Amino acid sequence: MFIAIAVAVLPPPAIARRAIELSASLPRSESLGLLLGRDVLPHITLTQHFVPADRSDQIVDRVASALAGSEPLRLTVTGAGRGRSSVWMAIEPTAALSQIHRRLMDLLHDFEREGGTPAAFVDGDARPGDVEWVAGFRRNASYEAYTPHITLGHAARLPPVEPMSFDAATIAACHLGRFCTCRRILRQWKL
Repeated sequence: MFIAIAVAVLPPPAIARRAIELSASLPRSESLGLLLGRDVLPHITLTQHFVPADRSDQIVDRVASALAGSEPLRLTVTGAGRGRSSVWMAIEPTAALSQIHRRLMDLLHDFEREGGTPAAFVDGDARPGDVEWVAGFRRNASYEAYTPHITLGHAARLPPVEPMSFDAATIAACHLGRFCTCRRILRQWKL
């Protein structure tokens, strides 16, 4: 049995609140059901994988060792951005953020498995696109293709996202839910 996980930066409360406000301001008719809030955490993805559920303790132990001695990240929201149908708060890809992303992608490579299904997500609730995204994260969204952001939801127009800088000191391993959202924290660490 597999579990769909992400290792992600959890932004500080003020940035998380702003992301939730922006998510709530998006047109409901375009949202496809994605709305940030208490059980759908704003986050900046570092990695996503399908991994064996029975190895999750080993995985989080490895992440802990990789993060040991890391300093809080100084990050900047540069404005709004967009994916295929999602909109987000774009995050400047700093050297420190990229380094943690690469280190974790390298470290977790041996745990990744093919064949993930919707059952790997929280409550078995995933769209085919969610399964496809996690399965293709390494090929399509990592290393040189890594684009750090905080997904807000779905909309035809970009929301008004003001530039802001912040210090991020929390990294979490999360069980993914529908829309590849961070739904359950498996373990978290302070930098």
